[in-house]
Parts: sequence; structure tokens; C-alpha cells
Amino acid sequence: MCFTGTIPFLQMTNPAFASEFQKRAEKNLLLPPDAMFSDEDFWGWIKEQFTVSPNILNLNNGGVSPQPKCVQDAHTKYYQMCNEGPSYYMWRILDAGREALREKLADLAGCSKEEIAINRNSTEGLNTIIFGLNLKAGDEVVGSKLDYPNMINAWKQRSTRDGVKYIQLNVELPNEDDAKITGQFTDAITAKTKLVHITHMVNWNGNLLPARMIADEAKKKGIEVLADTAHSFAQIDFKLPDLNCDYAGVSLHKWLCAPFGSGLLYIRKEKIKNIWPLLSSSVADDDIRKFETLGTRSFASEMAIGTAVDFHNVIGSRRKEERLRFLKNYWIEKVAKNPKVKIHTSADPKHSCALAVFSIEGWKPEEIEPKLFDKYKIHTVAINWENVHGVRVTPSVYTSTKDLDRFVKAVEEIAASAPAEAKK
Repeated sequence: MCFTGTIPFLQMTNPAFASEFQKRAEKNLLLPPDAMFSDEDFWGWIKEQFTVSPNILNLNNGGVSPQPKCVQDAHTKYYQMCNEGPSYYMWRILDAGREALREKLADLAGCSKEEIAINRNSTEGLNTIIFGLNLKAGDEVVGSKLDYPNMINAWKQRSTRDGVKYIQLNVELPNEDDAKITGQFTDAITAKTKLVHITHMVNWNGNLLPARMIADEAKKKGIEVLADTAHSFAQIDFKLPDLNCDYAGVSLHKWLCAPFGSGLLYIRKEKIKNIWPLLSSSVADDDIRKFETLGTRSFASEMAIGTAVDFHNVIGSRRKEERLRFLKNYWIEKVAKNPKVKIHTSADPKHSCALAVFSIEGWKPEEIEPKLFDKYKIHTVAINWENVHGVRVTPSVYTSTKDLDRFVKAVEEIAASAPAEAKK
């Protein structure tokens, strides 16, 4: 792997760190594949680049990820620059860097820069499509009960306001039957269906759905596809066009480790003219930039996205995905030996990566979560949504196997203290 030309933002803000990062990453690539993902020397150095608490073990990176120090430094540098002369540095200097950033994000996403709008999160991006589509009363949209709540509520609002029929499928999880899941979506399609909404990776338990298979079937019927890639983007190695979707929303502050409140919206070039922007714009109807008319916003956090992309690129999408999967498998294989512990996430690499959910016989999820934090200072999140009930664990690139040993020990102790009879 050659890193030349991949880190201009990082070199601009921290050239010494960029050089050291490249050397270590290239050395790691010389190792055999299995050793590459378990090389605690390289990943320990990655851990040192984050300013996470040494006392609290954060295993809820699926909610929002901390940023490496180089991203924080870039953000601070741009923020201080803005405060030297706000209207000058924000609008004449930093704003001029958006096109270079757009191109960098488009390269990561695998599409044209004319298909990428820079925004604040996947909720904003997906809502832009949900409320921007020219749908009328009687038109149908197929989604799932496992979609993210903000998206479900947006579709319900369109249903209430405009008479759009919103169909929610009940998909059982964990699920490795791609044909069955695809069949659920295709069976729900009628002559009135205008769009299929697919969550690529379900946030509740980390299940990867067969988004491409579903999209292909929808396209055969002339139906558009909206993909929620908030959790899959920068966690697994893929490009947005691989999903055969027309639209996609991404939260960059999750797995890309970009500044909080940063995201992107992807729209196929030929579809842009059909979508109304959430906020009024004087930009041409077929220009992706019409979705960036947000008024005054944080130019500093926006420009620091470039450094996050650099950090991600030097690690490499494939190496990052395999490291995250290695960490998930590491703790699961240990706790699964306990008969009181149940795993609610697929072990198949085609259907999962970093996110996983577990439960302990005798304890409710909302009881396990505070026990992990109050006694062991391990931060997780309890999940009680539709058919997923357990505690979600999401390590990140800065998580070490020693961290996970600490977590495994805590789970073992909680399981040993479970009541003799399971609580109802």
C-alpha cells in the first residue's frame, strides 16, 4: 500500500506526526495478515493518539467516537484561526477549502465529488431525502422496524402530513439469511412503492443487512433506494455505489472519528435535481451544493474532517475493518464460554464487524449497563428495541485486548452474581 498523496490535511497540520504514522503503518503491513490485525505494538501506538480517559473504558463507540489528537488539533487550529477574524477566515479562507475536502470524501466514498454534500450527520442527510422527495398521498415507502428512530419518525411525519403509506417490516435479528431478508422487502413492494429504505448496518446489534441484494431487486422494479450507512461507513471496507443506492446518509463522527456534528449526504448525480433542499437555496437544482446552504456553521469542525480522512486512510479501510472484527471476536469468544451469557449478534464476518450485543441470564439489559459502569467504570449501552434485548459493546481502533480482558472479567463476575432464578 502506498500512502503518498493520501494525507495532505494531516501533513499540513502536523507533518512530524504524519511521517511517523506512515512509517509505523508501512511496517505493520509487512506482517502476515493475521498478525497485522493483532499487532499490539502498532495498535497500541494508535491508542496513544487518542486522549480517552485512562479510567473509564469506553465501549460505546457506536454512539459517537472520540477523535484522535491530530483531528482535535486541526479543529483547534482552525477554530483559533476563525477567531482572529471570523468573517475573513471563515468565509474567504476555510470555506474555500470545501472543494478539496469534498474531493477527499468522494474518493473515500467511491463516487464523484459532484455527488457529495457535506453536512452535520446522517439524520440531517436522510431527512433531506425523506422530506425532499416528491411523494404524494397514496405513494408507498418500505422500511423496517429496526431502522433508526429519527428516520422512522421522519417517515411517520410524511405519512401524517402528506398521506404517504409507510410500511415497516419486522426483521428478526440476528439474521444470516440474506435471501429471506431480501424476500421480505421484495414481497412488500407493490405497484405504488416509490422507495425502499435500507439500514445497511443495524445499530441495535450490528447486523449487516444484504443492502445490495435488496437494492438490486428494487431497481428491477424501477424503485429508488435510500441507504442509512451511519454505522457501516468507515467501519467496513466498501464504497457507497457498491450498494446500488440512489441516496445515502453518513455520520462522520462515528467510525471515521471526525469532529462531532459532521456528516455527508450522497445523491446520484442524475437524482439531485429531483430532491428539494431542506433549507432554501439559490444554487442550481442539479448542483449538490444546494444542500449545503446552512448559513453560518462550524467551518473549523468541517475542515478538520480532512484530517480524520487522512488518519483513516493511513490505517486503511480493510485493515481497520479486520482489526475491529478481531476485537469483537476476541471478547465474544471469551464470554460465550459462560453458559449464562448469550450473544445476539452474528459471528459470520459477512454479517457483522465491530458492534455486538450480549445478555446475561438473570439480569435485564438496563441492570447490566449500570453494573458495568458503577463497579468497573466500563461504558456500554442497554438495548431494548423491538426484538433486540441486551447490552451493546462497540470497541474502536484505540481499544486494546487488555481493555477487553478487563471487560470480560467484569462480565464473568456479573454473571456469577446473577440471581438463581431469571428475572421476568
